[in-house]
Amino acid sequence: NYIELRRELETDFEFKTQTDTEVLLAAFEAWGTGALDRLNGMFALALYDHIENSVLIARDRFGIKPLYYHFNGETLTFASDIPPLLSQVARIEPDDQSIYDFLVFNRTNHTENTFFKGIKRLLHGHYLRYMNQRLETVRWYDLAAKAETPFRNGEEFISLFDDAIQLQLRSDVPVGACLSGGLDSSAIVSMIARGQEAKSLQTFSAVYGTGETGDESGFIDLFRGRVGAMHFARPTSETLLADLPGFVDAVVEPLPGTSEYAEFKVMELAKKHVTVLLNGQGADELLAGYLYFAGYYYKELAKSGRVPTLVTEMAADYRRHRSLEGIMAFVFFSLPSYLKERLRRSGLGVLNSDFAAGHSASSEITRKLFDSPNLHQSFLDHFEYKFEHHLLWADKTGMAFSLETRFPFLDHRLVEKLLALPSEQIIKNGENKYFLREAMAGILPEAIRGRHDKVGYETPENKWFRTEPFAKLFRETFNSKVFRDRPYLNADKVNSKLEAHLSGSQSLGNELWKWLHLELWFRRFIERGASWRAE
Repeated sequence: NYIELRRELETDFEFKTQTDTEVLLAAFEAWGTGALDRLNGMFALALYDHIENSVLIARDRFGIKPLYYHFNGETLTFASDIPPLLSQVARIEPDDQSIYDFLVFNRTNHTENTFFKGIKRLLHGHYLRYMNQRLETVRWYDLAAKAETPFRNGEEFISLFDDAIQLQLRSDVPVGACLSGGLDSSAIVSMIARGQEAKSLQTFSAVYGTGETGDESGFIDLFRGRVGAMHFARPTSETLLADLPGFVDAVVEPLPGTSEYAEFKVMELAKKHVTVLLNGQGADELLAGYLYFAGYYYKELAKSGRVPTLVTEMAADYRRHRSLEGIMAFVFFSLPSYLKERLRRSGLGVLNSDFAAGHSASSEITRKLFDSPNLHQSFLDHFEYKFEHHLLWADKTGMAFSLETRFPFLDHRLVEKLLALPSEQIIKNGENKYFLREAMAGILPEAIRGRHDKVGYETPENKWFRTEPFAKLFRETFNSKVFRDRPYLNADKVNSKLEAHLSGSQSLGNELWKWLHLELWFRRFIERGASWRAE
């Protein structure tokens, strides 16, 4: 919104350029750190005050743009990615608590710590001031305090949603949109398809072939003729194997799944056609897009004594989804904290016992994510402790190809009003994202508006990881001396799980990927140049 801010500032400042950077300088001169509250968009910025000899670095409300720093007690070094900071660390070492939370809970980017000891992430919605060799960190945005006034109706939402999209379409370079075939990306494309921008809009999707896990071609094809051009990436096990070094380099820290690789291939394709790409991230965490969110709603209903509604919603949930995920989540979320943590830690039983014992008590995942008392608080907790990793992965996969990703659902005006909605407008009759579905009637194709499965950027990783090249890579990696010597996983149990996956008796693609990526991360970033396929 730099154009709007410029108009507001023109009475007091004579602008020399048309850039957004000059608007930022004027805004800080006019309003100080209060300027941050007036910004609508994504940013990581640094401001040097040569008068008081201080540096201020700040990050956007939800953590769309990354900002990392290292402080040795005297010197502050910061960057938009981790690798440039590694030269500032006396000794590059892993952060074992981050590794524990990753292996047990699939969590990353949930605290200020990174996988690299001594390198911190400036938390979203915070700024840091460095002056006289001292650091002061201040939270400038509190979502919980802002989420007070809900949308009055669907028409108000559509109007603001359209305005948010139009702001994100503002660009001097070609703009495209991700199109997975799911509700969120389809909502953005459907809104754009109503206007003149439809003629020039290009969409980008990942497909795998009819019937393959993760393929949503049937839903994507509903937009043929409604947009200017449609493009398709086709990730395969062969491309993943070939791209492994570049992909590990791009995302820097380990990932808990291969869905980001599909995103990586979409970004690679999109860069050939556009420079900016709209992305549907955010709606799942705003409107209970994952089935497990129902567990928080059931917990809310049970605690308030609304047993008839609880039973009705559970039955409707099962009829719609043919899944017990919501009910099982309710049972899990209702357990004492220590039992939740113990159940997750026991998992597949591959953690080394000493490592688990040393880090289970200091993990905060259970308290910060699984103990939410109601649906509203679960959304706030997800935005605070879980959601950011999706944004950082999208930023890193996009920036690997110098592609800017933007998120219309994360216009803070939308977020604050959606999070103020009552639970009954978010989950109703077993239907999640109820408010969005109702508001998009007549805009979104009915086949998509009414779908209740959740796919996202899911890949056929279980099938991929049964191919001979991957079987060979897994066996070489998990049987290598360096892997066996690490203190995190029991290599014999890992190899037993690998063989169970390869035989088809279990499908453990997600776990195999985590163990592989962690090892490749060690070799690439901690050991700096060790062989990818150690003997």
